[in-house]
Amino acid sequence: MEFIENGIRTLNDFLWGWPLIGLLFGTHLFLTVRTKVIQRFVFRGIRWSLKSEEGCEGEVSPFGALTTALASTFGTGNIIGVGTAIALGGPGAVFWCWLTGIFGMATTYGEALLAVKFRTRTEDGRMQGGAMYVLDRGLHMRWLALLFALFGAMASFGIGCAVQVNAIAAVCKESLNISPGVVGLVSAVLAGLVIFGGIQSIAGVCQRLVPFMSLFYIGGCGAILIANWDFIIPALQTIVTMAFSPGAAAGGLAGGGIQMAMRYGIARGLFSNEAGMGSAPIAAAAAKTSSPVRQALISSTATFWDTVVVCAITGLVLVSSIMKNPAIDMAMAGDGGLLTTLAFAQIPIVGPGILVVGIITFAFSTILGWAYYGERCVEYLAGRRGLIFYRLLYILTAAAAPVIQLGVVWMTADVLNALMVLPNLISLLCLSDVVAGETQKYLN
Repeated sequence: MEFIENGIRTLNDFLWGWPLIGLLFGTHLFLTVRTKVIQRFVFRGIRWSLKSEEGCEGEVSPFGALTTALASTFGTGNIIGVGTAIALGGPGAVFWCWLTGIFGMATTYGEALLAVKFRTRTEDGRMQGGAMYVLDRGLHMRWLALLFALFGAMASFGIGCAVQVNAIAAVCKESLNISPGVVGLVSAVLAGLVIFGGIQSIAGVCQRLVPFMSLFYIGGCGAILIANWDFIIPALQTIVTMAFSPGAAAGGLAGGGIQMAMRYGIARGLFSNEAGMGSAPIAAAAAKTSSPVRQALISSTATFWDTVVVCAITGLVLVSSIMKNPAIDMAMAGDGGLLTTLAFAQIPIVGPGILVVGIITFAFSTILGWAYYGERCVEYLAGRRGLIFYRLLYILTAAAAPVIQLGVVWMTADVLNALMVLPNLISLLCLSDVVAGETQKYLN
């Protein structure tokens, strides 16, 4: 077992090294140029996300598709992942995480555009799409499409289910003294009730859950920032300064220089917003829309909300809280979870409450979003007959997650995510002319 674990760790470190991080960030920059800075239309995308188009092909409203995508990206990475970036890369990692979100919007846009353009209608009238259909119908590389679908289906059990349920169980045990077994059972039952209803059920729940949890978390973080008002400017200065140089700041914060800040900031940003992974476009393909460009602009706002807003706010809360409260011992913050807990705990009652509710709702929404992604991958591989087995296995994974040793699960999920990224980037780069052409034709 130790040999297997070491092998997975080595493969994970290799896949998520500088070459892949550079390729992902480079794709963000490339598509930003090819689309002539599509990010400038973000507020148009936000307006369009609130409007439904009648008489268009699709299964759910544009807002339903957006919130389903947000459900999967709003996860523990927005909270604990930012703490991990700061603990390992210093405060400057927040700047690079934020920058990844800015440029990642172009990649999310390109993914969604291709997913809608190359989506297909099933025999029973449902719309299916995603990177596997883009690779199949756009590049005629079915073997690569099959590999992406296989990696996506397998990854859903890790990053989408086991990791998230385990995070819920941990916070419920520590803060509410609820048995992990009970948490696993309740999570499995609640997820099952939603998942068996299909995309309409998942989107319906996400349309209600995502706005609530987002407003609650952002509002709670706003209250903490008000309490830390005298350290907001120093925290911003520290984040920007340590993004480019080593140094030290109040509260024991230290930056290891641009290389460390970039490595962990970009990696955590990519993990949080999933731009380039090829998962979120699966939800975009189900939207009722008259144009791939229109839905792509709407989908790109998911990265804006996830990283540019939520991750940035979390980072500012953590850095300002650590600088203001010398009681936080940075020597104890070997991992992001502990650092985040210590920072939020500095505001009695309010801080821990925001953290608990935030982790539970963010993690549960990810369970729902990734269940849909996994279903579409399984259906591409095995047809509808494979869905019942997938759903049952997904629910059983949720029930068992609190007692699973997650070290290997985490690393395996990271490996599978990297293996999803590679074929997805091939489709994006090879079809960038299609992205640029569709964009110019529609917006002009």
